Amino acid sequence: MTKHDHAIVWIDHLEAKVFYFDKMNVDHITLQPHNPNRRIHCSAGSIGGVYTPLNQDFLERVEEAINKSEEILITGPASGKSDLAAHIKRHHPEIARCVVGIETIDHPSDGALIAVARICFKAGERLQRQI
Repeated sequence: MTKHDHAIVWIDHLEAKVFYFDKMNVDHITLQPHNPNRRIHCSAGSIGGVYTPLNQDFLERVEEAINKSEEILITGPASGKSDLAAHIKRHHPEIARCVVGIETIDHPSDGALIAVARICFKAGERLQRQI
């Protein structure tokens, strides 16, 4: 896999959408867990009110999809984004240094997700130039 400038991940318990982009190009992949946890929306977001984290194999495959990116933004509607961030921090600290943010985003269109990413990364570039 080639090196990408930026990646944005949108993740929940059913899938992870990974978009790679630079100033001119956008590419994406969609990953799904082999055995997704079935969830029912209730107070804790899972059956019986007990939190069920995403499976480690799924998180590892998502990490592999983003590990060539220089800057990574992790998004999603619920706890999946936190599960992914914690997995990366625990098992891949060198990749964790590339994570520039973790944002709650419900269920955006692909175009809206790319627009959010471009705004976030552009704002980051302005801040870096000022330092």
